[in-house]
Amino acid sequence: MTEARSRQVVIAGAGIAGLTAALAFAGRGSAVTVLEQAKQIEAAGAGLQLSPNATRILRQLGALDRLRLSAIRPEAVVLKDAASLRELARVPLGQAGEDRWGAPYLVAHRADLQAALTSRMAEHPEIQLVTGARVTDIAVAPQNIVVTAQTDGGGTKAAGGLLVGADGVWSSVRSQLAGAQPAFANSRFSGELAWRATVAATSAAGQACTAIGAIDCVTTFLHPGFHMVAYPVSKGSAFNLAAFTKGERIAEGWSGHADPAILAGAMRGTAPALAKLAALAGPWTAFPIHTVEQRRWTMPEGVALIGDAAHAMTPFAAQGAAMGIEDAAMLANLVADFPYDPRQSLTIWENLRRPRVEKVLGRGALNKLAWHAWGPVAIARNLVLATRPAEKLAADLDWLYGWEERKVVRR
Repeated sequence: MTEARSRQVVIAGAGIAGLTAALAFAGRGSAVTVLEQAKQIEAAGAGLQLSPNATRILRQLGALDRLRLSAIRPEAVVLKDAASLRELARVPLGQAGEDRWGAPYLVAHRADLQAALTSRMAEHPEIQLVTGARVTDIAVAPQNIVVTAQTDGGGTKAAGGLLVGADGVWSSVRSQLAGAQPAFANSRFSGELAWRATVAATSAAGQACTAIGAIDCVTTFLHPGFHMVAYPVSKGSAFNLAAFTKGERIAEGWSGHADPAILAGAMRGTAPALAKLAALAGPWTAFPIHTVEQRRWTMPEGVALIGDAAHAMTPFAAQGAAMGIEDAAMLANLVADFPYDPRQSLTIWENLRRPRVEKVLGRGALNKLAWHAWGPVAIARNLVLATRPAEKLAADLDWLYGWEERKVVRR
């Protein structure tokens, strides 16, 4: 295979991970074709949190300044008791966080991040974005991957030395590979529902957010039956709200219909001001939380799964987008650093990424346990938080927010 073909990269999916991968690969000299199933790039979900480990990479790729035009840098992450609204803990962010971790902690609407990435991508003529293209077939040979996608015009093919599956929880790439490779798994429903709403700051619901102190922070309200996260987006013109409860499987897609009584029932015993906010913010959209426990993320012939396609996780560590961004940047760098040995670059990438992702998964599980604690466990949690200074709470996150990719030296 020619060197030109080996430097061709095909990316399936134009979500956060896929767009980041396109920029990262183009920045390291590869020609990139992005195949996106949707006819136009649309934001799934609402707000997202971008910790410094992610914004550091966005800065390196030239997208951070564009995002900051619409994003907000919150002053802190605040934990509050949902029944009393008493503050339990505060992790300082803002300038203090940026000084500590070398990059800002931002909150933004998902559409604003996608816009920042696509506008930056438009400056790279070596990136071709094909929308309305659903992957239907993958022909895998060593360093020669041919992807067939169905389009309104009939079909299109893209070929290169590497295929990156960045097409999310319900990955077409993963499904295609699963037919011949049992190690490639399907997603599974976690048993949790995410309830989301975005409210204008000037609305009654927005005023209720302000009344409970969610105006300049990421505020998480803790309760045995649920937890709710609130923060401003779009330069403060709106608030993003996300509540999490147990629930039944409702859809094989991003959103579905669920009985609002599930959320109302989970919120019994909360402070009247919080219950008022939930009522004013409706109707809520319910999202089934699916996870992916993928045994293999790569094939030595030249296939890699990144982001949710490889390791979709629950949102309890607020790291889903960040892990996809990290995946994409590190993969592009390792492939560029080992251009004549793709098998080695993919192996190194997966071996480096797995421990990192597993540690983040562990943090999410710990957060869920702590946030939904009740009885004596909740009392113990509150006592621990009350005696832990803000500096220590921030230091506990250094491994997560302070992460930077280390250069791999070939021996």
